[in-house]
Amino acid sequence: MKRVKAACICQTLHFMLKDGVEHDLAVQQVKADVEHYKKTLERNRTLYRIVEQTTQPDGSIVVKVIKQYNTSPVGDYLQTL
Repeated sequence: MKRVKAACICQTLHFMLKDGVEHDLAVQQVKADVEHYKKTLERNRTLYRIVEQTTQPDGSIVVKVIKQYNTSPVGDYLQTL
């Protein structure tokens, strides 16, 4: 028999600008999308750690995140490196 002792998932998310929208408005929407993503993680009580958040020259945002996989224990995955 086996049991999951700890599990996390590492993701790199690219929040891209929407086509057909004025640049400044598209940048604002991307920032709002990132904040919404973080609030959704918190609302769902998903344990997570943002490893890196980088704004690209075009205004899009790349977020590297380690987050809890389903409801599995996270072990020491979320400790700072």
